Amino acid sequence: MVNPTRGVLYPARLPQFHRLPAPSAATGLVAWFWIPEWDIAPGRSSQQEIVAYPALNLVVDAEAVTLSGATTRASHRDLRGSGWAVGALLRPAAVSALIEDPSSLVDGERVLDHEAGDVAALRDAVVSAMGSDERHRERAVEAFSRWLEERASPIGDPARQANAVMDVLMGDDPALTPEEAATRLAVSVRTLQRMTHRYVGLSPAAMIRRRRLQEAAQRVREEPGVDLASIAAELGYADHAHLTRDFQTVLGIAPRAYRSEAIG
Repeated sequence: MVNPTRGVLYPARLPQFHRLPAPSAATGLVAWFWIPEWDIAPGRSSQQEIVAYPALNLVVDAEAVTLSGATTRASHRDLRGSGWAVGALLRPAAVSALIEDPSSLVDGERVLDHEAGDVAALRDAVVSAMGSDERHRERAVEAFSRWLEERASPIGDPARQANAVMDVLMGDDPALTPEEAATRLAVSVRTLQRMTHRYVGLSPAAMIRRRRLQEAAQRVREEPGVDLASIAAELGYADHAHLTRDFQTVLGIAPRAYRSEAIG
């Protein structure tokens, strides 16, 4: 399911922003595509604060194609002038076709070599689509998907298993612990750790913590009538204090203060 704002800390501050599902042929490679478009008045900027999904993103804009690693902290970007970006939240099967060691890219990013013909072709196809008619976003997603399919298909058994790991850790009914995830997948915890390191660059525990914090931020923001202790208990935090520590460590703000800012 494509959640339109999870991971975005202040959705009301967003410029035009869309999340589009991957075409059926690319669902094994991309969780979804995300497309911001902005036109900021001269002399002004729009700061976008994100607690990103524990996954890699491939991002195309008018100037570059960038592979961004999984993150361990909140991040922000300042938007100025006018522009757009088309990003793909990659599933593990696509990651293995783009980088050998995703852990080397944690909290970082790499501009891909535009001299390489296939990367230049991706940029040119997406730029052309974004300059087309009112279906420009859908056309960009179609072009992006075709490129990934050519680059990463067919999907082998190890990549399929890695996709299953992502589904168990980040899906609609996620595991609460690495042990639970390993049991569901019928693998050892050590095998689970090797797979997430190979395809994401993070440990299973780190991925679970990030997903839980995303959910907590969304609940705190969207359900002002629910007390924080209830949210903490429902999401598997040991107690209210544990939730508060997670917020402070990653987001730099207490849950109550975040709730006030997000709905104020």
